[in-house]
Amino acid sequence: MHVLFEEDGVFRTATIVTDNDTSLQVETASGKRSKIKSASVLLRYREPSPIQLLDQAEAMAAGIEHDFLWECLGDDEFSFADFADEYFGHVATAVEAAALLLALHAAPMYFHRKGKGRFRKAPADILQAALAGLERKRQQALSIERMIGELKAYSLPVEFAPILGQLLYKPDRNRSETKALEAACSETGMSAAHLLARCGAIPSAYDYHLQRFLLEQFPQGVGFPECPPPTLSFALPRADVQAFSIDDATTTEIDDAFSLQALPGVGWRVGVHIAAPALGIAPGSGLDHIARARLSTVYMPGSKITMLPEAVVDRFTLSSGREVAAVSLYLTVTPEFEMVARESRLEVVPVLANLRHHDLEPLFNEQTLAAGLLDFRFGPELQTLWQLANACEGRRGKPSATQGHHDYNFRIEGDLADAEACRVEISARQRGSPLDKLVAELMIVANSTWGELLATKGAAAVYRVQGAGKVRMSTVPQAHEGLGVKQYAWVSSPLRRYVDLLNQWQLIACLKGDTPPFAPRSDALFAAVRDFELTYAAYAEFQRSMERYWCLRWLRQQEADTLEAIIVGRDNLAKIGPLPLLQRVPSAPELKIGQRIRLRIEAIDYLSLALSCRYLETLAAATADEEVLEVVA
Repeated sequence: MHVLFEEDGVFRTATIVTDNDTSLQVETASGKRSKIKSASVLLRYREPSPIQLLDQAEAMAAGIEHDFLWECLGDDEFSFADFADEYFGHVATAVEAAALLLALHAAPMYFHRKGKGRFRKAPADILQAALAGLERKRQQALSIERMIGELKAYSLPVEFAPILGQLLYKPDRNRSETKALEAACSETGMSAAHLLARCGAIPSAYDYHLQRFLLEQFPQGVGFPECPPPTLSFALPRADVQAFSIDDATTTEIDDAFSLQALPGVGWRVGVHIAAPALGIAPGSGLDHIARARLSTVYMPGSKITMLPEAVVDRFTLSSGREVAAVSLYLTVTPEFEMVARESRLEVVPVLANLRHHDLEPLFNEQTLAAGLLDFRFGPELQTLWQLANACEGRRGKPSATQGHHDYNFRIEGDLADAEACRVEISARQRGSPLDKLVAELMIVANSTWGELLATKGAAAVYRVQGAGKVRMSTVPQAHEGLGVKQYAWVSSPLRRYVDLLNQWQLIACLKGDTPPFAPRSDALFAAVRDFELTYAAYAEFQRSMERYWCLRWLRQQEADTLEAIIVGRDNLAKIGPLPLLQRVPSAPELKIGQRIRLRIEAIDYLSLALSCRYLETLAAATADEEVLEVVA
């Protein structure tokens, strides 16, 4: 005697060795013996052999139509063995009964299991819903296969156009389009970005990187909501100065300006004037919410996304020919460049000029200072401020800029809407120039002075702290070891950074004798610091990636097969040519920092921002004026 039984959800057959009523000892066709419960037996039979039963039953079950079975059944629960007799019109053989069992078991949408060997047909509405779902899956599978074929032929499926951003940057793996794209990528060996680019779905690599950033940081777009224009709630005195700013050519958010007045018998009165948007933007206002959401201006070569609307920037920027609200710090300076008095004021400042780096650098540099060739507009004032900057740097015992490092300016010619047609010019200027030192030192004086004032008044503020080589934001006034000051609060860029705007609110309240809007240890203050650090880091990373993109474009513009590089870090980290472009060169032998090498360009990938180079030869060591310590990593 043989049995058909179910074990772990699988139908099995065996020959009975011993029948103990409640349990059986059976032997399978392979010779293995085991003990099973009598309750698990679905069918006892004499023929065919156990090894033949399931084979013959599976062949017969393939010809049984599920729809017909369902139509034949009533609504009551039934046993497969009883229904087998009815279905076949006679006492069913073991093969026939097993075939019907397999047919019922294989159609769970039609027949719901109610126990071992027992079923009930599915209600009509449930069956129709299940069949509709099955049809949808079948159509989805056909659609996926079609989309895979189109993608492999580098043709964009029509379904992809409305959701390209999601497919590229935040794919939903439950969508058919995502499944098709992943399968096509697997079969072609290409990334999603490269495959979609081949299909013409990405206008340019520039657009690909930009749109990813915008989706992550500006999902609602970069436009500003409507807000009432800012107004000053009280009149300010007019300063009797002629201020001037020093910025690069593209700066529109002019936060800082300077003034210089001779004080007979005393020395000079130096003014550091910071734009005061906090006088016109109230905490909790619509403009505050805008600035709080963005937290900083986003910079990238050829473009930027401002923290504040253009009209607000224009209202408070220190543009030449205008009188603008400012927070001013006045320093009384002796002929020996000792600062003997400091005074902070809220006032309207007349701005006489906006000086630009590219105009000043040829006139105001180490050579012209040494030769005394300063016969140009603001030349004497710049010289005096530079001398003060040198004195400040000496007292701090820390340089304001690392000598030998460079800043890089990117000039993009053309319309960024067609970035592939644009040309890029990249120029370097060495840090620590007289202009750099002048501006940096006066900003250090202003930020450390106002940081001290806020700390003395017990007003909450956000400080820039450095200790043990690590720089971080803090709401506690602590030393900035890198600058050599006891405290350093960012206050000098309120048009471009939210923490500066926040600190300016606090500072203005202290100067007016009012209660500062942010209380110490307030949740709003801590949240602003946390969000600013995260957002500022994300913006900086995006800026670096876009600078790398334009560096790669510059290399392609040169149409050169080889290039020179300088080893600047461990594991053969090299700085490429005259660019802020770092690249590891695994094909080179182990080299020392400062060694110059020649490389062959093998491939440039704008989508992944990858540069593939091969080492050719080692050249002479870098010269003294070449930048070799920009990054050590």
